[in-house]
Amino acid sequence: MIVGASTPRIDGIEKVTGEAMFTGDLAIPGILEAKVLRSPLPHALIESIDTSKAESFPGVIAILTRDDLKDIDPYYGNCLRDRAVVATDRVRFVGEPVAVVAAENALVAEEALSLIDVEYRELSCVLDTDAALAEGAPRLHDKVANSGEFHDVAGVGAEFGGNICHREQFVKGNPNTQFNGAEEIIEETFEFPMVCQYAMEPHTAIARVTHDGITLWSSSAHPFLVRSEIAHMFNLPHAKVEVIVPFVGGAYGSKSYFKIEPLVVAMARKTAGRPVRVVQSVSESMLTTRRHSARVRIKTGVKRTGTLVAREAEVSLDTGAYADNGPRVAKRAISRMIGPYKLEHCKVDVLALYTNTVPAGSMRSIGGPQTIWALESHMDTIAARLGIDPLEFRRRNLLRRGEMLKPGATPIDADLCQGMNAAAQSLNWTVARPHRNSGAGVAVGVSDSEAMPVSVALVRLLADGSVILIAGTTEVGQGARTILCQIVAQELSVPVGRVSMRGTDTLATPFDRSTGASRSTTVMGSAVKAATEDLRRQLIDSAAEVLNTSTNTIALHNGEVVSSEKRLSYGKIVSAYFGMPGGELIGRGYMRPGAGLGSTFPLFWETGMGGAEINVDLETGEITLEKYVTVADVGTAINPQQAEGQDEGAAIQGLGHTLFESLVYENGQPLNAGLIDYRVPRFTDLPEQFDSKLIENEDGPGPYGAKGMGESGIVSVAPAVGNALYRATGKRIRELPLTPERVWRALRNDKRDE
Repeated sequence: MIVGASTPRIDGIEKVTGEAMFTGDLAIPGILEAKVLRSPLPHALIESIDTSKAESFPGVIAILTRDDLKDIDPYYGNCLRDRAVVATDRVRFVGEPVAVVAAENALVAEEALSLIDVEYRELSCVLDTDAALAEGAPRLHDKVANSGEFHDVAGVGAEFGGNICHREQFVKGNPNTQFNGAEEIIEETFEFPMVCQYAMEPHTAIARVTHDGITLWSSSAHPFLVRSEIAHMFNLPHAKVEVIVPFVGGAYGSKSYFKIEPLVVAMARKTAGRPVRVVQSVSESMLTTRRHSARVRIKTGVKRTGTLVAREAEVSLDTGAYADNGPRVAKRAISRMIGPYKLEHCKVDVLALYTNTVPAGSMRSIGGPQTIWALESHMDTIAARLGIDPLEFRRRNLLRRGEMLKPGATPIDADLCQGMNAAAQSLNWTVARPHRNSGAGVAVGVSDSEAMPVSVALVRLLADGSVILIAGTTEVGQGARTILCQIVAQELSVPVGRVSMRGTDTLATPFDRSTGASRSTTVMGSAVKAATEDLRRQLIDSAAEVLNTSTNTIALHNGEVVSSEKRLSYGKIVSAYFGMPGGELIGRGYMRPGAGLGSTFPLFWETGMGGAEINVDLETGEITLEKYVTVADVGTAINPQQAEGQDEGAAIQGLGHTLFESLVYENGQPLNAGLIDYRVPRFTDLPEQFDSKLIENEDGPGPYGAKGMGESGIVSVAPAVGNALYRATGKRIRELPLTPERVWRALRNDKRDE
């Protein structure tokens, strides 16, 4: 059995030996290196740009400024096209590109940046979401931008007024009236910090522009969407824009949609056909995109028996200076705030707000960690108020399989109690006692994946029996190539080593909507399976003709066609069918809404449970994570080792915003945009005992009953740790990260939180 086995990664050897070529490694003849001049101010008008000294500097080939954008549509964005290639009239955040220098080498380009003279007229700042909503606040965008092509969000581009980028509202039942019948009403406000995605490979791209069109090498997770946006901006057909994706060194959402690609292409238009490369530093990437910070006010009415009566929630998302993926994050926050619980009356209001900070885009489980941190902490607060064990409180209220979380959505497709119990069963679950320094906590994470299910795959069987899979899923480190090759090998009955898959080239690779939202295994996996089934049918038909027998007598086994006593390799069948040692059979597979994967959204509910045991140093406030259990409902684990690795990696990433990660701003200036001052998780942060559990009920919409996974592990970490902290100390801290100082200050307060 190939599916269900922990097959070694097919790209593993290339990566660990250094053979893998990333965009920054490519050696292209005549290549120029480019550096970006960025705004030092959070909000200012650009009075003038003088590049004359830089232009005369030896080794400088070309300089890009706003004056070079007049013959194109300079604005881009997947939700709203509100961001220019380089700043035109004003800058809106520290780090916004103002000019680009292309030179013979990076040192020359860097030196030339210092010779560009930009005069700014500083403007008042919108520092945070409170300032964005304040009366008389400066409006960061004077008019609503045109909507992008791939947002899938109703209402994008509407006029919401002021600094509101987007608004999502949801009402179920009549919460205002039902609160009157509640016996207890609990209201809390939670805060979630700005977090950077931090991938080991910062954003990198190379562009070459000739009379034949545009060739772009990029570490992009969405190459086909990049192709479409570049074609739109530079007024070219898709066939004239080629996007090539070499190996990619991590993404976590940071390489979704369009980041530096428009800038690099615009720069390459000025270099007479010579390719131009931009390799960002980690600090520059941290000033390119981040996760949304959030403030969540949540109020819930309950009966003293533990029945949920009504809920009201308000979510304010800081989307930064430009929309990026803000509207989609706001949309996805809705279902997370409703929560996977029996609740008939609910109202949720989500605002994505413009501020003078780095634009916020996608990051693992968009909108999930922010809202589930608030909701699952809130559930424990309610349980404490009612005197009910938090596990028992959840058991009473969790939705059962087939019940509806949101009207019109796919019913819950998992056993949530099974997952929660799996997370809790290995914890030392005892009733918390005041003044203890250790405790256990749990959290339930359920999120919706709403990426459009559009993917196309080709599978080629060559005359030597080798197989080539051509699919547009980007391998960003998640193991997608291995999973997809396992599916092909399973359906064709060949060893995985006989199947190869390379990176995307949009001129040759068929369309895939994107890599993200845990869709690769379910959506692209289904397209790959369909393509392989098509190829399998062709192979059997060809074998029947070659062997002069009926198709129902033919079996495929380990790369050979078997019929009665006859046995021929696939390669010999292909050669015999075409009458020469050549030719090939090609299978095609398509996935689209309503065809193969259903027409309701989400395609599946991605569920991830977390259980934590912590120890708190009462003198310093430091939290030590003694044990963490992460549970993922995966339907079917096509590659169990990779599935566990994905879930463990997500949980480790979640430790960051739980305990120490936060991008800090002061007066519009980022204070820690770099790995010296910005702390990411290390191996030394791992809990002493770290367990991952997979629930496999073969009940997903993907191949062999698989569901998407890889995002769910990140959402439950913070509330599980926060709930453990409360059970250990009686202190409910509602702002992340749970730094030693923040915990220490809470411990100095003698009042016990409820």
